[in-house]
Amino acid sequence: MTARGDTIARGIESTKQLLGRYLVGFTDENRVAQPAGMPNHVAWSLGHLAITMHRAAEKFDGQGPPASDFGTGQDKFNPDSVSFGSKPTADPNGYPSLARSVAIYEAACDRMAAVVRGASEAKLDEKIKWGPMEISLEGVGLRMIFHNGMHTGQIADTRRGLGLKSIFS
Repeated sequence: MTARGDTIARGIESTKQLLGRYLVGFTDENRVAQPAGMPNHVAWSLGHLAITMHRAAEKFDGQGPPASDFGTGQDKFNPDSVSFGSKPTADPNGYPSLARSVAIYEAACDRMAAVVRGASEAKLDEKIKWGPMEISLEGVGLRMIFHNGMHTGQIADTRRGLGLKSIFS
């Protein structure tokens, strides 16, 4: 474990609680509700964040997303339906329950944090292709914190669009 890997890992772990605060008021019935003008719904967001973190973790450990969470079946996310460039659908049968979606997201946070925390200095400095750019694995870990936060903001907007009360009230 390195100090910088541990710091990044703690940041990733913190996104579980920070995003979780914005899930109050979401249910299995409204998890696929997408108000007009909103880019995503909460079920898609949780699956998208999870698959993205698993793809990032794969750059560290060579292991793909777990078959227990991604594939076909009601309790799994179809990776194609939540990957970059996919479009959310309003079909609740296309997504796991809210509780299962949260569990999948949190497991992805745990895995991502573990691989970053366990990485050597040399591994954190390793450069990889990520999208159109080359970035260090340390940078990939930091991007996961930002990415989780960006989609938490979209969930906050979705809350307002659905008329859910503020998390601060």
